[in-house]
Amino acid sequence: MKAAVKNRYLILAMGMVIQLCAGIIYMWSVFKGPVSQHLSWEESSAAITSSIMLSTFVLGIIIGGRIQDKYSPSPVALAGGVLLGLGMVLSSFVPQSSPWLIYVFYGIIGGFGVGCVYTTTVSVVQKWFPDKRGFATGMMVGAFGFSLVLFAPLTKKLLTDWGVPRAFLFFGILFIVICSLCSLFLNNPEVKQQSGTPASTRKQYTTGEMLKTKEFYFLAFSMFFLLPAYFILNPLFISLGVERGLSESMATFGVMLTGIASASGRLLISWFSDFVGRKAGIATISLITLIAALVMIFAQGVLFLVCIAAIAFSFGGSASVYAATTADLFGTKHMGLNYGCVMIAFGSSALIFQLLSTVLSNTYSFIVAAAGCVITITMVAALKIPKKTGAK
Repeated sequence: MKAAVKNRYLILAMGMVIQLCAGIIYMWSVFKGPVSQHLSWEESSAAITSSIMLSTFVLGIIIGGRIQDKYSPSPVALAGGVLLGLGMVLSSFVPQSSPWLIYVFYGIIGGFGVGCVYTTTVSVVQKWFPDKRGFATGMMVGAFGFSLVLFAPLTKKLLTDWGVPRAFLFFGILFIVICSLCSLFLNNPEVKQQSGTPASTRKQYTTGEMLKTKEFYFLAFSMFFLLPAYFILNPLFISLGVERGLSESMATFGVMLTGIASASGRLLISWFSDFVGRKAGIATISLITLIAALVMIFAQGVLFLVCIAAIAFSFGGSASVYAATTADLFGTKHMGLNYGCVMIAFGSSALIFQLLSTVLSNTYSFIVAAAGCVITITMVAALKIPKKTGAK
């Protein structure tokens, strides 16, 4: 038993390292300007890359989740890590004559790879930590959010000193090596190691069974309407920060700040929901986002930084609490594919609201985001989560 406990913490650590690499998905705001300049590409066109990457990220979660549920997490994480790195390596060779290839390499190939490693690492710790689900999920996705803090300043320096091609090449090779090595440690626990826990006595829903429940739709649509504020801001952190009175260096600091806030939310909200319940956890981040989105309409300078930190904190918290809620509602046996279906709401929200923000003014965009939070609170109130797994 002690060996199994020790082994699960090693698996958690290896998964966190992989998630740290995969968090590059949220750094397009740092890449966007230099890549646009390098490829003589309009920034408005380059901004769509993040929407494409987030959408294929969800596709990777669905397909990767299905494969790792059926077979084993290690090869899925390995393949995902290679695709993530390969997408960045190929991006280093994109010519000025075909800047749209960034969509294919960084957005589609890289995004799909991130989705594979994300679902695999989250699902495997859900199975190893039935007694500390919020803690394990928070640690895992917290590393995903902390990636911004670690890599944003390094990325900016490499882009300045080395240029876009060499920076992409460096990160691509680095991520292939690290993710490949860490993926070798990932494996699912034996079923008997989870017997006797409250989670194991719950019904383990297949995806087909889950899709027939109203709880799935309440959960998915509540996620869809919670996240617009972050997706509207994500490609605009630096440019909008400068418009709101920040220097470029302070705006770049804002990107790092969102990484710290997101990582903190991923860790703290999951723990918080272990004690007060998942519904209270989701309601809390919805209220925080609602207030921050409304203040963002007029926020300038430091207040702008406070608002984006609050929105990023809630966004990060959603990543951990929705994963834990999915496991509480539908079990862990088919967690990979089940959570992938829930995450369709994530990808849809990213795509729809980022495109919508290009049509609406910033003011109307944030009003829409605030209204979405009201819808989320209403839907979460209708959720029925088993008491024994709704809170620790």
